[in-house]
Amino acid sequence: MNIQKVIDRKMLDEKVVHMPWFVQQFIDYKLPDLSPSTLLEYIRDYEQFFLWLRAEGLSTAESNAQITLTDLETLRMESIVGYRLHLTTRTEGTNARITVSRKMSSLRSMFHYLSQIAEDEDFYPLLKRNIMAKVEIKRIHKPKDTAAKLKGKILEEDELLEFIGYISHGYGEDVKNNKQALYAYELNKERDASIASLILNSGLRVSEVVNLNLRDIDLTNKLMYVYRKGNNDETFKAPVYFREQSLDDLTQYLALRESRYQTPKKEKALFIAVPNGQKEGKRMTKRAIQAMIIKYAKRFGKPYLTVHKLRHSFATDYYLQNDIYKTKEQLGHASTETTEVYAHLTDKTMSQAIERRAETES
Repeated sequence: MNIQKVIDRKMLDEKVVHMPWFVQQFIDYKLPDLSPSTLLEYIRDYEQFFLWLRAEGLSTAESNAQITLTDLETLRMESIVGYRLHLTTRTEGTNARITVSRKMSSLRSMFHYLSQIAEDEDFYPLLKRNIMAKVEIKRIHKPKDTAAKLKGKILEEDELLEFIGYISHGYGEDVKNNKQALYAYELNKERDASIASLILNSGLRVSEVVNLNLRDIDLTNKLMYVYRKGNNDETFKAPVYFREQSLDDLTQYLALRESRYQTPKKEKALFIAVPNGQKEGKRMTKRAIQAMIIKYAKRFGKPYLTVHKLRHSFATDYYLQNDIYKTKEQLGHASTETTEVYAHLTDKTMSQAIERRAETES
Protein backbone atom coordinates (compact mmCIF):
# COMPACT_ATOMS: atom_id res chain seq x y z
CA MET A 1 0.00 0.00 0.00
CA ASN A 2 1.06 3.60 -0.59
CA ILE A 3 3.28 4.46 2.42
CA GLN A 4 2.21 8.10 2.63
CA LYS A 5 -1.45 7.06 2.53
CA VAL A 6 -0.86 4.72 5.46
CA ILE A 7 0.67 7.57 7.48
CA ASP A 8 -2.07 10.03 6.53
CA ARG A 9 -4.83 7.48 7.21
CA LYS A 10 -3.46 6.86 10.70
CA MET A 11 -3.37 10.60 11.42
CA LEU A 12 -6.86 11.01 9.98
CA ASP A 13 -8.21 8.29 12.27
CA GLU A 14 -6.59 10.02 15.26
CA LYS A 15 -8.04 13.44 14.42
CA VAL A 16 -11.53 12.56 13.24
CA VAL A 17 -12.59 11.24 16.66
CA HIS A 18 -12.28 14.80 17.99
CA MET A 19 -14.82 16.04 15.44
CA PRO A 20 -18.65 16.18 15.80
CA TRP A 21 -20.45 12.96 14.87
CA PHE A 22 -21.79 14.44 11.63
CA VAL A 23 -18.27 15.36 10.46
CA GLN A 24 -17.16 11.79 11.17
CA GLN A 25 -20.10 10.59 9.07
CA PHE A 26 -19.13 12.95 6.25
CA ILE A 27 -15.51 11.73 6.29
CA ASP A 28 -16.68 8.11 6.10
CA TYR A 29 -18.85 9.06 3.12
CA LYS A 30 -15.90 10.66 1.32
CA LEU A 31 -13.26 8.07 2.22
CA PRO A 32 -13.78 5.81 -0.84
CA ASP A 33 -13.38 8.75 -3.23
CA LEU A 34 -10.76 11.04 -1.68
CA SER A 35 -7.25 10.34 -0.44
CA PRO A 36 -6.50 10.40 3.31
CA SER A 37 -4.24 13.43 2.78
CA THR A 38 -7.12 15.40 1.22
CA LEU A 39 -9.47 14.42 4.03
CA LEU A 40 -6.81 15.42 6.56
CA GLU A 41 -6.87 18.91 5.03
CA TYR A 42 -10.66 18.89 5.40
CA ILE A 43 -10.34 18.01 9.09
CA ARG A 44 -7.79 20.79 9.67
CA ASP A 45 -10.12 23.25 7.95
CA TYR A 46 -13.03 22.18 10.14
CA GLU A 47 -10.91 22.39 13.29
CA GLN A 48 -10.04 25.99 12.44
CA PHE A 49 -13.64 26.89 11.60
CA PHE A 50 -15.08 25.35 14.76
CA LEU A 51 -12.46 27.03 16.95
CA TRP A 52 -13.44 30.35 15.38
CA LEU A 53 -17.16 29.69 15.95
CA ARG A 54 -16.52 29.05 19.62
CA ALA A 55 -14.19 32.05 20.02
CA GLU A 56 -16.81 34.33 18.43
CA GLY A 57 -19.58 33.03 20.69
CA LEU A 58 -21.45 31.50 17.74
CA SER A 59 -21.46 28.17 19.54
CA THR A 60 -21.58 27.36 23.25
CA ALA A 61 -19.75 24.06 22.71
CA GLU A 62 -16.84 23.47 25.07
CA SER A 63 -14.96 21.45 22.46
CA ASN A 64 -15.05 21.02 18.70
CA ALA A 65 -16.62 17.60 19.12
CA GLN A 66 -19.65 19.22 20.80
CA ILE A 67 -20.47 21.56 17.89
CA THR A 68 -24.09 20.90 16.88
CA LEU A 69 -26.02 20.89 13.64
CA THR A 70 -28.07 23.75 15.06
CA ASP A 71 -24.88 25.79 15.41
CA LEU A 72 -24.35 25.42 11.66
CA GLU A 73 -27.99 25.78 10.72
CA THR A 74 -28.41 29.16 12.45
CA LEU A 75 -25.33 30.82 10.99
CA ARG A 76 -25.98 34.07 9.15
CA MET A 77 -24.25 35.32 6.05
CA GLU A 78 -22.49 37.99 8.10
CA SER A 79 -20.84 35.21 10.10
CA ILE A 80 -19.44 33.57 6.96
CA VAL A 81 -18.20 36.95 5.74
CA GLY A 82 -16.60 37.47 9.16
CA TYR A 83 -14.84 34.13 8.97
CA ARG A 84 -13.49 34.88 5.52
CA LEU A 85 -12.18 38.22 6.81
CA HIS A 86 -10.60 36.40 9.74
CA LEU A 87 -8.73 34.13 7.33
CA THR A 88 -7.48 36.98 5.15
CA THR A 89 -6.70 39.72 7.67
CA ARG A 90 -5.50 38.14 10.90
CA THR A 91 -2.00 39.21 11.89
CA GLU A 92 -0.61 35.70 12.37
CA GLY A 93 -0.80 33.08 9.65
CA THR A 94 -2.62 35.16 7.05
CA ASN A 95 -3.85 32.93 4.23
CA ALA A 96 -3.33 33.45 0.52
CA ARG A 97 -6.44 33.83 -1.65
CA ILE A 98 -6.07 30.33 -3.01
CA THR A 99 -5.89 28.89 0.54
CA VAL A 100 -8.99 30.80 1.62
CA SER A 101 -10.81 29.53 -1.46
CA ARG A 102 -9.86 25.95 -0.61
CA LYS A 103 -10.95 26.32 3.03
CA MET A 104 -14.32 27.72 1.96
CA SER A 105 -14.72 24.91 -0.57
CA SER A 106 -14.13 22.25 2.07
CA LEU A 107 -16.80 23.87 4.24
CA ARG A 108 -19.24 24.03 1.35
CA SER A 109 -18.61 20.35 0.59
CA MET A 110 -19.55 19.34 4.14
CA PHE A 111 -22.61 21.63 4.26
CA HIS A 112 -23.79 20.24 0.93
CA TYR A 113 -23.50 16.68 2.24
CA LEU A 114 -25.43 17.50 5.40
CA SER A 115 -28.23 19.31 3.55
CA GLN A 116 -28.53 17.29 0.34
CA ILE A 117 -27.27 13.76 0.98
CA ALA A 118 -27.31 12.76 4.67
CA GLU A 119 -30.67 11.88 6.24
CA ASP A 120 -32.03 11.47 9.74
CA GLU A 121 -34.18 8.54 10.87
CA ASP A 122 -37.28 10.18 9.33
CA PHE A 123 -35.54 10.63 5.94
CA TYR A 124 -35.21 14.40 6.36
CA PRO A 125 -31.92 16.19 5.63
CA LEU A 126 -29.62 16.49 8.63
CA LEU A 127 -29.19 20.20 7.89
CA LYS A 128 -32.39 22.08 7.06
CA ARG A 129 -30.70 25.34 6.06
CA ASN A 130 -27.40 25.52 4.16
CA ILE A 131 -25.81 28.95 4.51
CA MET A 132 -22.78 27.87 2.44
CA ALA A 133 -25.02 27.41 -0.63
CA LYS A 134 -25.10 31.22 -0.83
CA VAL A 135 -21.32 31.53 -0.86
CA GLU A 136 -19.74 31.99 -4.28
CA ILE A 137 -16.27 30.52 -4.50
CA LYS A 138 -14.37 31.85 -7.47
CA ARG A 139 -11.72 29.84 -9.21
CA ILE A 140 -8.38 31.37 -8.24
CA HIS A 141 -5.63 29.34 -9.83
CA LYS A 142 -6.01 29.67 -13.59
CA PRO A 143 -3.14 28.06 -15.54
CA LYS A 144 -1.96 31.40 -16.91
CA ASP A 145 -1.89 32.94 -13.41
CA THR A 146 -0.04 29.94 -11.97
CA ALA A 147 2.51 30.17 -14.77
CA ALA A 148 3.06 33.86 -14.05
CA LYS A 149 3.77 33.09 -10.38
CA LEU A 150 6.21 30.33 -11.28
CA LYS A 151 8.18 32.38 -13.76
CA GLY A 152 11.69 32.96 -12.50
CA LYS A 153 11.19 30.51 -9.63
CA ILE A 154 12.02 27.27 -11.41
CA LEU A 155 15.19 25.88 -12.96
CA GLU A 156 15.53 26.44 -16.70
CA GLU A 157 17.76 24.99 -19.39
CA ASP A 158 21.32 24.35 -18.07
CA GLU A 159 20.28 25.07 -14.49
CA LEU A 160 18.73 21.60 -14.18
CA LEU A 161 22.12 19.93 -14.61
CA GLU A 162 23.91 22.65 -12.65
CA PHE A 163 21.72 22.07 -9.59
CA ILE A 164 22.38 18.32 -9.61
CA GLY A 165 26.09 19.03 -10.06
CA TYR A 166 26.03 21.45 -7.15
CA ILE A 167 24.57 18.77 -4.87
CA SER A 168 27.18 16.26 -6.08
CA HIS A 169 30.20 18.55 -5.71
CA GLY A 170 29.68 22.27 -5.11
CA TYR A 171 27.89 22.23 -1.76
CA GLY A 172 30.81 20.52 -0.05
CA GLU A 173 33.12 23.38 -0.98
CA ASP A 174 30.63 25.92 0.42
CA VAL A 175 30.42 24.20 3.83
CA LYS A 176 34.01 22.99 4.14
CA ASN A 177 34.56 25.07 7.29
CA ASN A 178 31.50 23.61 9.02
CA LYS A 179 32.50 20.14 10.21
CA GLN A 180 29.00 19.00 11.12
CA ALA A 181 27.46 20.17 7.82
CA LEU A 182 30.35 18.71 5.83
CA TYR A 183 30.05 15.33 7.57
CA ALA A 184 26.32 15.12 6.84
CA TYR A 185 26.94 16.17 3.25
CA GLU A 186 29.67 13.58 2.62
CA LEU A 187 27.38 10.93 4.07
CA ASN A 188 24.36 11.82 1.93
CA LYS A 189 25.54 13.56 -1.24
CA GLU A 190 25.04 10.56 -3.55
CA ARG A 191 21.55 9.94 -2.19
CA ASP A 192 20.59 13.61 -2.33
CA ALA A 193 21.87 14.06 -5.87
CA SER A 194 20.02 10.92 -6.91
CA ILE A 195 16.71 12.24 -5.51
CA ALA A 196 17.07 15.65 -7.16
CA SER A 197 18.16 14.04 -10.42
CA LEU A 198 15.22 11.64 -10.43
CA ILE A 199 12.68 14.43 -9.95
CA LEU A 200 14.36 16.68 -12.52
CA ASN A 201 14.40 13.83 -15.03
CA SER A 202 10.97 12.32 -14.45
CA GLY A 203 8.75 14.92 -12.76
CA LEU A 204 7.77 12.73 -9.81
CA ARG A 205 5.88 14.25 -6.89
CA VAL A 206 7.62 14.08 -3.52
CA SER A 207 5.01 11.59 -2.23
CA GLU A 208 5.76 9.36 -5.22
CA VAL A 209 9.49 9.52 -4.47
CA VAL A 210 8.92 8.63 -0.82
CA ASN A 211 6.83 5.59 -1.78
CA LEU A 212 9.39 4.13 -4.20
CA ASN A 213 10.69 0.68 -3.35
CA LEU A 214 13.79 -1.06 -4.74
CA ARG A 215 11.69 -3.38 -6.85
CA ASP A 216 9.93 -0.38 -8.45
CA ILE A 217 13.10 0.64 -10.32
CA ASP A 218 14.00 -0.85 -13.70
CA LEU A 219 17.43 0.60 -14.56
CA THR A 220 17.68 -1.32 -17.83
CA ASN A 221 14.57 0.31 -19.27
CA LYS A 222 14.90 3.58 -17.30
CA LEU A 223 11.49 2.93 -15.80
CA MET A 224 9.77 3.21 -12.40
CA TYR A 225 6.44 1.95 -11.12
CA VAL A 226 4.71 4.46 -8.85
CA TYR A 227 1.43 5.01 -7.02
CA ARG A 228 -0.09 7.99 -8.79
CA LYS A 229 -1.97 10.73 -6.94
CA GLY A 230 -5.74 10.34 -7.20
CA ASN A 231 -5.61 6.64 -8.04
CA ASN A 232 -7.39 4.77 -5.25
CA ASP A 233 -6.52 1.35 -6.66
CA GLU A 234 -3.89 0.21 -4.15
CA THR A 235 -2.82 -2.68 -6.40
CA PHE A 236 -1.87 -0.57 -9.44
CA LYS A 237 1.43 1.19 -9.97
CA ALA A 238 1.80 3.30 -13.09
CA PRO A 239 4.95 3.01 -15.23
CA VAL A 240 6.92 6.28 -15.37
CA TYR A 241 10.06 6.75 -17.45
CA PHE A 242 13.10 8.74 -16.36
CA ARG A 243 15.75 10.24 -18.61
CA GLU A 244 19.23 8.86 -19.18
CA GLN A 245 20.76 11.71 -17.14
CA SER A 246 19.38 10.16 -13.95
CA LEU A 247 20.78 6.69 -14.55
CA ASP A 248 24.35 7.34 -13.30
CA ASP A 249 23.11 9.13 -10.17
CA LEU A 250 20.76 6.28 -9.28
CA THR A 251 23.45 3.65 -9.97
CA GLN A 252 25.98 5.41 -7.71
CA TYR A 253 23.47 5.67 -4.88
CA LEU A 254 22.26 2.08 -5.18
CA ALA A 255 25.85 0.81 -4.92
CA LEU A 256 26.15 2.24 -1.41
CA ARG A 257 22.52 2.23 -0.20
CA GLU A 258 22.89 -0.86 2.00
CA SER A 259 26.38 -0.37 3.44
CA ARG A 260 26.31 3.41 3.89
CA TYR A 261 22.97 3.46 5.72
CA GLN A 262 23.18 0.09 7.49
CA THR A 263 19.95 -0.80 5.73
CA PRO A 264 18.37 -4.04 6.95
CA LYS A 265 17.33 -6.60 4.32
CA LYS A 266 13.66 -6.18 5.25
CA GLU A 267 13.68 -2.46 4.36
CA LYS A 268 12.37 -2.22 0.80
CA ALA A 269 12.39 1.58 0.44
CA LEU A 270 14.56 3.03 -2.30
CA PHE A 271 15.66 6.18 -0.46
CA ILE A 272 17.02 5.67 3.03
CA ALA A 273 17.98 7.85 5.99
CA VAL A 274 19.29 6.99 9.46
CA PRO A 275 17.13 8.79 12.07
CA ASN A 276 18.95 10.56 14.90
CA GLY A 277 19.87 8.19 17.70
CA GLN A 278 19.30 5.10 15.59
CA LYS A 279 21.71 2.78 13.82
CA GLU A 280 19.64 1.28 11.00
CA GLY A 281 18.41 3.06 7.91
CA LYS A 282 14.70 3.60 7.27
CA ARG A 283 12.56 5.04 4.52
CA MET A 284 13.08 8.79 4.08
CA THR A 285 10.09 10.94 4.97
CA LYS A 286 8.44 13.55 2.79
CA ARG A 287 9.47 16.27 5.22
CA ALA A 288 13.13 15.16 5.13
CA ILE A 289 13.23 15.33 1.33
CA GLN A 290 11.57 18.75 1.30
CA ALA A 291 14.04 20.10 3.87
CA MET A 292 16.96 18.61 1.97
CA ILE A 293 16.07 20.35 -1.30
CA ILE A 294 15.52 23.68 0.47
CA LYS A 295 18.96 23.37 2.12
CA TYR A 296 20.74 22.96 -1.21
CA ALA A 297 18.55 25.53 -2.99
CA LYS A 298 19.49 28.31 -0.56
CA ARG A 299 23.23 27.72 -1.06
CA PHE A 300 22.71 27.38 -4.81
CA GLY A 301 21.26 30.89 -4.90
CA LYS A 302 17.64 29.82 -5.52
CA PRO A 303 16.04 30.17 -2.06
CA TYR A 304 12.51 29.92 -3.50
CA LEU A 305 13.20 26.46 -4.96
CA THR A 306 11.22 23.56 -3.46
CA VAL A 307 10.68 19.90 -4.30
CA HIS A 308 7.49 20.77 -6.15
CA LYS A 309 9.27 23.47 -8.14
CA LEU A 310 11.77 20.81 -9.24
CA ARG A 311 8.76 18.97 -10.68
CA HIS A 312 7.65 22.20 -12.39
CA SER A 313 11.19 22.62 -13.73
CA PHE A 314 11.14 19.16 -15.31
CA ALA A 315 7.64 19.67 -16.70
CA THR A 316 8.56 22.95 -18.37
CA ASP A 317 11.69 21.43 -19.90
CA TYR A 318 9.81 18.28 -20.99
CA TYR A 319 6.98 20.24 -22.60
CA LEU A 320 9.45 22.03 -24.86
CA GLN A 321 10.09 18.69 -26.62
CA ASN A 322 6.67 17.05 -26.26
CA ASP A 323 2.98 17.84 -26.69
CA ILE A 324 0.52 18.54 -23.89
CA TYR A 325 -0.87 14.99 -23.87
CA LYS A 326 2.51 13.31 -23.41
CA THR A 327 3.34 15.85 -20.68
CA LYS A 328 0.01 15.14 -18.95
CA GLU A 329 0.72 11.39 -18.92
CA GLN A 330 4.31 11.81 -17.73
CA LEU A 331 3.24 14.03 -14.82
CA GLY A 332 0.16 11.97 -13.90
CA HIS A 333 -2.28 14.87 -14.25
CA ALA A 334 -6.00 14.10 -14.18
CA SER A 335 -6.69 16.53 -17.03
CA THR A 336 -4.81 18.66 -19.56
CA GLU A 337 -6.17 21.77 -17.85
CA THR A 338 -3.53 21.37 -15.14
CA THR A 339 -0.84 20.79 -17.76
CA GLU A 340 -1.71 24.08 -19.49
CA VAL A 341 0.50 25.83 -16.93
CA TYR A 342 3.56 24.64 -18.85
CA ALA A 343 2.19 25.85 -22.15
CA HIS A 344 2.18 29.37 -20.71
CA LEU A 345 5.60 28.91 -19.11
CA THR A 346 7.24 27.56 -22.25
CA ASP A 347 5.79 30.36 -24.36
CA LYS A 348 7.76 32.78 -22.21
CA THR A 349 10.82 30.54 -22.10
CA MET A 350 10.91 30.23 -25.89
CA SER A 351 10.40 33.95 -26.46
CA GLN A 352 13.25 34.72 -24.09
CA ALA A 353 15.46 32.18 -25.84
CA ILE A 354 14.79 33.91 -29.15
CA GLU A 355 15.74 37.25 -27.62
CA ARG A 356 18.99 35.78 -26.24
CA ARG A 357 19.80 34.26 -29.66
CA ALA A 358 19.23 37.63 -31.33
CA GLU A 359 21.54 39.31 -28.83
CA THR A 360 24.37 36.83 -29.46
CA GLU A 361 24.03 37.11 -33.23
CA SER A 362 24.07 40.92 -33.28
